[in-house]
Order: sequence, then C-alpha cells, then structure tokens
Amino acid sequence: MDKIIELKNITKSFDGEVVLDSINLDVYDNEFLTLLGPSGCGKTTMLLIIGGFEEADAGDVLFLGERINDVPPHKRNINTVFQRYALFPHLNVFDNVAFPLREKKVPKDEIERRVHEMLDLVALTGFDKRSVTTPSGGQQQRVAIARALSPIPGWCCWTSPWAHWISSSARICRWS
Repeated sequence: MDKIIELKNITKSFDGEVVLDSINLDVYDNEFLTLLGPSGCGKTTMLLIIGGFEEADAGDVLFLGERINDVPPHKRNINTVFQRYALFPHLNVFDNVAFPLREKKVPKDEIERRVHEMLDLVALTGFDKRSVTTPSGGQQQRVAIARALSPIPGWCCWTSPWAHWISSSARICRWS
C-alpha cells in the first residue's frame, strides 16, 4: 500500500505548552484513520497542520512523498470538513459546493455536473439555490461534505465529524 500522508517529528506549541511532541504518523491508501483522545490533546491541531491551516514548529508533512510544509491550503490536494463547517454565508448552497472547483478553474459545465452529483450524494437535491444559513445543522454538515468532496481530493479530513452525524453522512463515508 502507498503512503498518502506522512508526519515526521511534528512538534507544535501554543503559548509555551507543547501540544504535539515529535509526532510520527503514516497514513496509507484506502486506510480509514480515527484520532481519539481527550479535548486539547492535539487531534485537531494535527489535522490543521496536515491541511496547511496551522504551521508546525518543527517536523515535516509529506503528501504522496512530497514535502508540503510550505504549500498553502488551497494548493494542497487535501480537503477539510471543519467542526463548524466554514460555509460561506454570503453564498448559496450551489456556490458553496462550487467554490473549490471555481478556484481550480474547472470548466463551467463540469462545475454544474459535479455540484449536482455531490448534492445528490449528500441527499440535498433541490437545495442548490437555498441560502446556506437556512438548512439544519445536519444539512449544513452535508453541504460542507459536498464542498470538500467536489474537487475529488486526494485526502479528506474531518474535525469532530460526529457533532451532527446522520445516516446520510454514513452513506457518504461508504461512497468516499
């Protein structure tokens, strides 16, 4: 099996308190990985470092064997579904799901196809024109999942995915 993610001696501190201390981790292709631990132990920090939203104080992050420490989040082939979803309130459901595709300059007809495919996958067909602020928490989670999966990432991480976990989300995990 191929290594997708490698963490090599990752260290991170906040205000002098070490949260991650020389962490080494390998994540392989087709592997489902769960990080378990008490609140404040560094699980989300590790995912934020992998996604490029946080910088490690020391160590390296490799994606498919390439060091990506200095690659910004939007240029990594890694997507994140945040605990609070990070949806854009000024964009409707369609535009939230389409956002990463537009950033990658995907052709308009392909954006249309993929957004509708993802909305169908997360059981939100017909929600495309709705404001992203009106759906329920579980529906907002599914919009965030659709947005994370729409560009077909090489890896997708979820921070605290169980907060609004619903059966349609389980279906998505089986698909992805």
